[in-house]
Amino acid sequence: MRVLGVDPGLTRCGVGVVEGAPGRRCGLVHVDVIRTPADAELGHRLVTLADALASAIAQHRPEVVAVERVFAQHNVRTVMGTAQVAALAIVAATRAGLPVALHTPSEVKAAVTGSGTADKAQVGMMVTRILGLSSTPKPADAADALALAICHLWRAPAQARLAAAVARGRGTSSGPRTAPGERGSAAGPGRAPGERGSAAGPGRAPGERGSAAGPDAGPQAPGRAVGA
Repeated sequence: MRVLGVDPGLTRCGVGVVEGAPGRRCGLVHVDVIRTPADAELGHRLVTLADALASAIAQHRPEVVAVERVFAQHNVRTVMGTAQVAALAIVAATRAGLPVALHTPSEVKAAVTGSGTADKAQVGMMVTRILGLSSTPKPADAADALALAICHLWRAPAQARLAAAVARGRGTSSGPRTAPGERGSAAGPGRAPGERGSAAGPGRAPGERGSAAGPDAGPQAPGRAVGA
């Protein structure tokens, strides 16, 4: 499987492509950092990033795009820019007909280092070791993008099995369904749809009322109680 990871950022956006399979060695396909000037107009910066992301997808032909899930930060301005670039990556992947996976930073850290609280240096060191590189990709945005791709490569099979199990559970828990318009009754099977059962038992014509006198009692005189 080939995965393209995106570490979204308005000034620096990391893009990393890895290829491999769970239980096998991952290989580096491509890594880059897309940069935009901090003093440039926002619209132009976003267009530059959108074009570069679309170009990377077209050039390296990944099977899935993994994007860092944006979470709330104290710096609202920073998180807004990160969210905007993450949206561009999702749009670029969707236009190319590719599935998109979102992973939180803690998920990525846990996948590549074994700890969800690892720092950037630890992530970079493990990415270097996993991919068999001679040096750690710089800046940290590049290593983070590769870590995202590795994370999805390793987690995707387990996530697929979990989703399949949940789907099977939903299908079996619903049980057999009643035909549209058919009402069930305590009278048991064999009753025609729409026919209401009564305490008089089977064999009574629809609309005929039963009485406590039983099925052998004849017609009663008006106003007289049964047995009078």
